[in-house]
Amino acid sequence: MDVDSRLAGLPGWRREGDEIRRTLTAPDFPAAIRIVDEIAVKAEELGHHPDIDIRWRTLHLALTTHDAGGLTELDFRLAAVIDDIAAKHGA
Repeated sequence: MDVDSRLAGLPGWRREGDEIRRTLTAPDFPAAIRIVDEIAVKAEELGHHPDIDIRWRTLHLALTTHDAGGLTELDFRLAAVIDDIAAKHGA
């Protein structure tokens, strides 16, 4: 998989080792929680769960496929879903 070309289509995401990461800033704390809640629903549907750190209205997200030992198509698919959710909430 060409990670760099996949990241080109996901502005804001960056590679760090075997993960892709993004930091989002929500308009306020309740919006940050709504974003996390929607991500949780979609992640559960996909059977793929990101690491999420919430600091007030800032969300730090990391994706990797642990059982595959690195990045897979599923990481990039969930990253795009996360981008759509974040945009809907103004992050």
